[in-house]
Amino acid sequence: MLQFRTKGYQGTALHYSPFYDNKLLVSSSANYGLVGNGRLYVLSIQPTGEISQDIAYDTQDGLFDCAWSEIHENQVVCANGDGSIKMFDIGVKSPFPIMQWKEHQREVYCVNWNLVDKSQFLSTSWDGTVKIWSPQRPQSSLLTLNTIKPGFKNNCAYQGTWNPHNKDMLMSVNANGFVSVFDLRMGQPLVQEFLGHAGFEILTCDWNKYRPNVIATGSVDKSIKIWDLRMIQGSIDNSPMNGNTGSPIPMNQLLGHEFAVKKITWSPHSAGELLSCSYDMSARVWQDYTADNNMSRFRKNQCKMFNRHTEFVAGGEYSLWGQPGWCGTVGWDEMCYVFDSRRL
Repeated sequence: MLQFRTKGYQGTALHYSPFYDNKLLVSSSANYGLVGNGRLYVLSIQPTGEISQDIAYDTQDGLFDCAWSEIHENQVVCANGDGSIKMFDIGVKSPFPIMQWKEHQREVYCVNWNLVDKSQFLSTSWDGTVKIWSPQRPQSSLLTLNTIKPGFKNNCAYQGTWNPHNKDMLMSVNANGFVSVFDLRMGQPLVQEFLGHAGFEILTCDWNKYRPNVIATGSVDKSIKIWDLRMIQGSIDNSPMNGNTGSPIPMNQLLGHEFAVKKITWSPHSAGELLSCSYDMSARVWQDYTADNNMSRFRKNQCKMFNRHTEFVAGGEYSLWGQPGWCGTVGWDEMCYVFDSRRL
């Protein structure tokens, strides 16, 4: 296990570089994101096993998320509490962003780069919108998608993710309890929407890397649910591509966390492995048995726990490189850990 301390700043997200096997990107906030500055760390894992800081960028407001560019190995973006998105170039010796966008009316909570059309990334905000951006268009966003539902007091869009199999499909999960699936090829991009956790706030989501129609969601109800977007109860045409907005049936439910699930991510090496991070101060590795074509619902699932954090675990991700099973987590205890989940 390797570790690094983000002293004075509480970690909010961690991502491995898609270009270098030893580089990490970590976003963080002072004072738990309530007030004060943010800091974006670029870290390197040394051959000796130590994690060192390459560079850090300070921002006037807290940071809630970050992402590596999929098209330029030195460029990174971060989600800011002042409603802006900033892009830095780690190859440029300057503390200032090379590009900045500010259209969101409230905090930007998530940024996610398109893995297929690598010229685009998305952002989600507490203003209830999802915006599509391109570094080639510095003046404004390409498109704005609305997730606000009339009659709901809280319409924050917490997380959005691109479908890794389809450059035009993305989803967001929201404080109003809805999962929203969008297809940018459609005149009306919202092609499917459903309450995922009985109306509880949904904080996180991810597309399965091997099964194009399978997603996972995590909620304040402490559960993780696995969905196949085609499995819609009572529907003749189960395809979301045809505008079916019915609610799918969860294929599986992963229970074990004691508090809200803050972050989930599917393994890039296995169709059935999932990493989750929670406010119960643990990160857990799950095995979803539905990936083995065992469609029995809610079968008892294997779970391994990483419990070195002493505060909320806010972010985590699997390494794209080397032996499957390596992953990293960050938390409000100012700690970043890199560990082998196979040895938990």
